[in-house]
Amino acid sequence: MFRLEMIKASAVNQIKSGIHKILTRKFNDVFPNDIYASILIKPNLNSNMNALTGNTTDLRLCAAVVEFLKERGYRNIMIGEGTNSGFYRNQISVIERLRVDRLAKFYGISVKDLNYSDPVRIEFEDGVKAGVAKECIEADLFINMPKLKTHFEMGMSVCLKNLMGCLVGQENKKKTHQALAANILNINKKIKPHLHIVDAIISMEGLGPTRGKPIHTDTIFLGTDPYLIDLICAKFASFDDKNIGTLVEAHRREIIGHQYYNFVNEFNLESSFHFEPPQPGKIAGFIHSPKRQKYFLAMRNTKFFNFLCSTEIGGQLLFKTGLRQDVFIEDEMEVSGFSVNREKCSNCTKCQDYCPVDMKLPDQLEKVDNHCIECLYCFMVCPDKAIEVKGKLGFVSEQLKQYDSLVRKIT
Repeated sequence: MFRLEMIKASAVNQIKSGIHKILTRKFNDVFPNDIYASILIKPNLNSNMNALTGNTTDLRLCAAVVEFLKERGYRNIMIGEGTNSGFYRNQISVIERLRVDRLAKFYGISVKDLNYSDPVRIEFEDGVKAGVAKECIEADLFINMPKLKTHFEMGMSVCLKNLMGCLVGQENKKKTHQALAANILNINKKIKPHLHIVDAIISMEGLGPTRGKPIHTDTIFLGTDPYLIDLICAKFASFDDKNIGTLVEAHRREIIGHQYYNFVNEFNLESSFHFEPPQPGKIAGFIHSPKRQKYFLAMRNTKFFNFLCSTEIGGQLLFKTGLRQDVFIEDEMEVSGFSVNREKCSNCTKCQDYCPVDMKLPDQLEKVDNHCIECLYCFMVCPDKAIEVKGKLGFVSEQLKQYDSLVRKIT
C-alpha cells in the first residue's frame, strides 16, 4: 500500500507543527522503539547555496525533524551528507558554510561529511564498483530529506537523486556519470531510506540544481516510496516524467507501473505549479547530449582535465560555458553579529517566520548569547533591508548578486 502525505507550510511554526502532527499520526510505526537506535538524517547540501535560493534543504525543516526525534528521546541522531565533489576537492566545508554544524550543536546531535566515511562497495553499471558511506547502510532509521529542484541532466532532483550524497569522495561520485540515471537507481537499490521528507517549501525551477530560480511552493511531501514521491513531484511541477532520467530508467526496469500512475493521477495535490524546465546553454547542451557525453566523460576523467578544473581560470571557463554550475569561492563568511536598523524596520516579523531555532526576532537578534546560528535567513528575507551583518559576507556576496532581490520578492 502506498503511503504519501503532504503538508502546506511556509512559516517555521507551520513547518514544525505540521511535521509533528503528520509523523505522529501517519508514520509512527517507522520510528524505532530503542532510544539508542542510530538515526541518520540526510539533507541535500550539494552546494554552499542558502536554502532560500531553492538549492539546499531548509534548516527549518531539518530543525522540525530533529525536534520531533529529540522529543521522543532518541540519543543517537546524526545529520550526514557527502557534499558536491567540487567543494570536497577544494576543501570547502559546505556543512559549515550552511551552518548545519551550528544547528547540530544547538540540538546536541552529531554531524558528518560522508565524503570521509568508511565506504561499503556497491555495484554500478558495467561491473564498476563504487563506495557508499557505511552510515547510510547501517542506520537503524534513515531519513532522506531532499530538495525539490530541477536538474539540467536528469530533469529533476528529488528522493532518488539525493542519494548521490551517500557516495564517499570525489572518485566515487565521478563513477555515477558513466551511466547517471542507471547508477542513481543502483544506489537506491542498495540504500533504502525508511522515510523521505521532501523540502518543497522553496523549490528551484529553471537551470537547476544550482543556477536556477527559487519558487515559493509552500509544500512538504512525506512518504516511504522514493519512486512514488518523485512521480508526485513531477506532477506537482507539471513535468512529464518521460523527461526525467531517473523515472525513465525506473520505468524501463519495471519498478514503476500502472499502480503508481493510477495513484498519482488520483492524488489530490490541492495546487500545482508550472516549473520552468532546465535549459542548458548551447555548449553544455551540445556536450551533454547522450550521443556525445561519453566522449566528454572520457576527457573529464583525465589528470590534465582534473588539473584544469582545479585552476581558477579553468573553473571560470567551465562556469561560463555552463559545464559547471558551482563557483568555488575560498573567501569564508565571518560574522560577529547582526544589527537592526530601527528606522527601516516595519516590525513585519517575517524574520521570525524564517528562523530555524525560533528566536524572537527582530528584538532578540542584537542580544548577547542569543543562540543565533548565523544561517542568514532573517537577513535574506527582510523586505526592509533593516537587518545588517556585522563582519564580512565572503562567499555569500556572490550569491546575493544573483539571488538577493529574488529571495526578498518570493518570501
